Amino acid sequence: MLATIKTKSKEVNEKLVESKEKKIEINDKRELFRPVAARGAVLYFCIVEMSLINWMYNTSLQQFLTLFDYGIMASPKAQLVKDRVNIITQWLTRRVYRYINRGLFERDKITFKLMMATKILIKEGKLTSGDVGLLLKAGSGIDDRNKPFNWMQQKQWLNLKALSKHKFNNDHTMFFKELPERVNRNEQLWKKWIDENEPENTPVPDYEEKISADQNIGHFIHLCLVRAMREDRTLLAAGQFIKEVLGEEFVAPVTD
Repeated sequence: MLATIKTKSKEVNEKLVESKEKKIEINDKRELFRPVAARGAVLYFCIVEMSLINWMYNTSLQQFLTLFDYGIMASPKAQLVKDRVNIITQWLTRRVYRYINRGLFERDKITFKLMMATKILIKEGKLTSGDVGLLLKAGSGIDDRNKPFNWMQQKQWLNLKALSKHKFNNDHTMFFKELPERVNRNEQLWKKWIDENEPENTPVPDYEEKISADQNIGHFIHLCLVRAMREDRTLLAAGQFIKEVLGEEFVAPVTD
């Protein structure tokens, strides 16, 4: 009996060690799929916050989890884990967008897509909530009556000052720190850009190369500038921003 117990004990200890190793291995593999869970969380809270716009947009967690599971099961397979994670993430994002899009009023659809794009960039560490706050509020919190340009509206001047004081992504340098001086230096060039029919498609004076060189948030910086100086073109510029972040499919006409 003692010999049998000793043998069994040895087998149990070996299985415990093996189980511990398996647990570590499983956890390591699960960690590789964490970006999928992170994207799922971002999408879910975008959906939840849409109910603040209209109470009819309430969506249950169970409803979303069904979408989430379907996104994992139905997305194409891949040999490499990294490729599999990218496929699931993109497929899930498109699936959730198309599903929620069917239940939104037309006027709220761009809001949902803009929320998705900004929250994804925040999760990736490329934007901060302060950056999004600048896009939404611009110069509404600034009081500066020393507008030096007669052709510029007071609201545009306040928005310009807000841009010049903002640090994108908590960077130590201010992207538009010299904006007031540059507008003053090239006044006619800036006035021409602001008066353009499509400023969002026209090269930005003094800053075009610098904006284009920033692969991370250059498109967001451009959106903030258009919103500040030509608020009437913000939705069109937002469409370009969404296309850059999420892809062509998210701005193409949808008929479900």
